[in-house]
Amino acid sequence: MAVSDIASPTVTSPTTLPDDSSTLATVDLGGDVTARDVHAVAVCHAPVIVNAGARARMAAASAYLAECIANRRLIYGVTTGFGPLARHQVAPEHAATLQRHLIYHLASGVGPPLTDIHVRAMMAARVSSLARGHSGVSGAVVDLLLGCLTRGVTPVVPEKGSVGASGDLTPLAHVALVLVGEGRARYRGRELPGAEALRAAGLTPAVLGHKEGLALVNGTSAMAGIAGVNAERAARAAALMARLAVLHAEVLGGHAEAWDPRFGAARPHPGQLAAHSMLARHAAGSTRLRASVQPPPRIDAAMGADGLFSAAAPHQDAYTIRCVPQELGAILDVLAFHARIVDTELEAATDNPLVFAPDETTGETGAVLHGGNFYGQHVAFASDALAIAVIKLAVWAERAIARLTQPRLSAGLPEFLHGGDVGLNSGFMGAQVTASALVAEMRTLAVPASVQSIPTNNDNQDVVTMGTIAARKTSAVLDMAWQLLAIQSLALAQGAELRARGAGSPSLAAAGFSPDSLALVASVREVAPPLDEDRPLGEEIMAVARALEQWPALATESTSGGRPGD
Repeated sequence: MAVSDIASPTVTSPTTLPDDSSTLATVDLGGDVTARDVHAVAVCHAPVIVNAGARARMAAASAYLAECIANRRLIYGVTTGFGPLARHQVAPEHAATLQRHLIYHLASGVGPPLTDIHVRAMMAARVSSLARGHSGVSGAVVDLLLGCLTRGVTPVVPEKGSVGASGDLTPLAHVALVLVGEGRARYRGRELPGAEALRAAGLTPAVLGHKEGLALVNGTSAMAGIAGVNAERAARAAALMARLAVLHAEVLGGHAEAWDPRFGAARPHPGQLAAHSMLARHAAGSTRLRASVQPPPRIDAAMGADGLFSAAAPHQDAYTIRCVPQELGAILDVLAFHARIVDTELEAATDNPLVFAPDETTGETGAVLHGGNFYGQHVAFASDALAIAVIKLAVWAERAIARLTQPRLSAGLPEFLHGGDVGLNSGFMGAQVTASALVAEMRTLAVPASVQSIPTNNDNQDVVTMGTIAARKTSAVLDMAWQLLAIQSLALAQGAELRARGAGSPSLAAAGFSPDSLALVASVREVAPPLDEDRPLGEEIMAVARALEQWPALATESTSGGRPGD
């Protein structure tokens, strides 16, 4: 039966991100910057610029700061020491040494390096913050960051060391080391000393001005950059969940009634409304879902005696089908919250102090304000919330896989979806165990990082945010979620083909699967063939995960940086 009772939505889709950076739109890091922009720069190497208006703002702030310094004003980190040592005044003549020593003492990170994607993301986020025009930096420092992004010089940044309080001092210091010609960087597949990497790329190390070391390291750009990449990855995962939910219901002969958009209208959370629209779009053209019968059918008294009736087919599905609009809807709402926080952070000035140049048009006088915009609590809370939502997405996927591999629950599909002789072949038995292991490990990362405050810096930083730990933890959760979704995609492709084969259909299309489900199975089959006989699946799972995350259809449908369903 067709699913004509589900309304077809109209969805406005953002631009697909192609793999070839030459075809990507240029990202203006001095203008409106979103999580999707950061993903495009970090992952796809989109071209980057800073517009003339932003450059004018930076120049005005730099000039006003220079005037204050010439008048020997007391300014934190410019004419004072740092942290608890701010009580010690430093003459402006020592500016270069002060800024370099700041970078030196903060470059104390440990652990394995961040990925190139995360480092590029934090560099893009730092440019965006500096370009707001309140950091007092010259255009030369920003141009060097842009040059590194454009020419592929990626600093080596240890992943551990930031408490997210005075921003991301430690990881940003390792970026700044390379900008001054020290540290280490990756360039064209090789790890080199920073000066050598810059020279090979035709770039000249920076000579830092009075506040430029502080401006480079003092801000939330590591957590904001990583969170920006997380936002797009999570949005694509949610878009894939909607497609997988439809295919799952088609394979198991689910009821479309629970996806009726009137449920959303009766409980109008934005995410749930968007989920109903997504499911309707992906189910369009399917004849495998059972449509609702209205009014509900009558009880046939002739079938029972004394009001007791024999068992019949259930008229409601398990929650992995029936509650998808509510599950996916809640996830989409968390994604929207996270994206809003990250997009705001990416367009924020987050260092200290902030420089406000005089404005002749408004008559406002200049100011250098000392405060705490570097404090990453917003991103910390949002990252922890996103991690929980992604983990719940994975829980749904793992339960759906378990249902698909049990004949008692799968309406007669072969046990573990084996494709050959039973016993001799075990099908997805091992992959289903891996799915369970992934969910278990993801759950260990569900404890919030944002509440793990610990005093540091001689109790100057007496309450901290752990925002970068939260963002990194969420990235690790997303890695595992994509691997789990790959297992689910492989299992559903196998289940759909087994179902078509069992019905004697020559193709999935003839078996009544929706066009979007056909496209999903085809995308899986481009990477991995059907499991007709047992073979190792580990490498295929990873390959399918990579392919699906880069699938243009999901990039088009994802909603990072906007409301669900935009």
